[in-house]
This record gives sequence, C-alpha cells and structure tokens, in this order.
Amino acid sequence: MTSTKQKIVIVDYGVGNVYSVYNAIAFLGYKKIKISALENDMREADSIILPGVGAFEEAIKNLESKNLIPILNEEVLIRKKPILGICVGMQMLTEGSYENGWHNGLGWIHGKISKITLPPEYSVPHVGWNDIIINYDSPLFRTDQHNRHFYFDHSYHFDADEKNILATCDYGINITAAIYSNNIFGVQFHPEKSQINGLKLFRNFFNITSC
Repeated sequence: MTSTKQKIVIVDYGVGNVYSVYNAIAFLGYKKIKISALENDMREADSIILPGVGAFEEAIKNLESKNLIPILNEEVLIRKKPILGICVGMQMLTEGSYENGWHNGLGWIHGKISKITLPPEYSVPHVGWNDIIINYDSPLFRTDQHNRHFYFDHSYHFDADEKNILATCDYGINITAAIYSNNIFGVQFHPEKSQINGLKLFRNFFNITSC
C-alpha cells in the first residue's frame, strides 16, 4: 500500500477547520480522505486527524454528544491507530483543561491545559509564526530539521511531563508545540496554515502510518 492510498479520516464533530485540513492533505495527493463522524469510517481508516479551533469545553462536549469518544478510544488505544490532534484537537488528548473552568479531556496523554502566563512584553493570544525546538528524534519531524517555522493561534497551552513534549517554541516562556505517546501525536500549531512546513508534517505523519 503506497502512502497516498491510505484511508484518512478527519473527525467531523462540529468544531474545527476541517476543510482547510482536508485541502492541505488532498494537495499532497492523498485520495481516500473523509470528513466524517461515522463509526464505520473510523474503523476503516488507516489514520485519524482530530482538528480543532475555539474553546476546549465546546470541543469536548461535541465529541461526547456525537458519541465519538468510545470509538476513538477503541481505534487509538486498542487498535493503536495513529492519530494527529491539531490545536484544540491536541489539547483534548490530555487529561483536561482549565479553560472556563475544569473540563475533562480524553486522558490519553498525562498533563493539563492551562492559560498562558507571559512576560508583559508578550501578548495573549499567541498568534503568528514561531520556530520550534525539537526535543526528541521523531518521524513526525524527520524532513523538517532545517525548516521548523509554524503558525500558532492559541491562548492555552499544554503543561506536562517533559517526556511527552516532542517540541517547544520560545514565546517569552517555553510553549509546548508538539506532544506524543506511542501512536498518539498532537501539535499546538496549525500545519494546514503553515505552508510547506505544514505539508511536510502531514506527509511525515502519514509515512508513519504506512511503515
């Protein structure tokens, strides 16, 4: 199976820039892409993308209301299917978030989401382009050793054990840029808005699936 023949599902749960993600992946030549909330599509997928924009509370409640959490748990935790969370999609991979009160996440990666606290010369939200610093060798960034510039747009960030933090960026403090645990990957930035570097990251993720 060549990488471009993979079955890719972008989780459609009423929150997120699903069509921007779809267009970026389609640009790379992948043909079997679905935007879906159907259990059968999740089961047939080779890899899953969990996008997200907006508030954590709305995002996790939408996943719950569409009864997507049980099938995601099965496909990711039991069948070990690769998943990539983007922005709020990444944040939901964790134990939970303090945004607008405490809200439980999927609990797949140890750590919590908290509001960014910055020196006065930095503004929140963190919006714009930043270089990332890669902490561990990972196939997710295999072709990006010299091109680490990505687009961020967020006010909350991942606060967790260093062992799960794949990459950071310097924005007055160390901001978590990417997290991982086995087959689970998440990025705080938006690869679909990060031009060629974002396209490389998508390609790297799907290459993980095809190995």
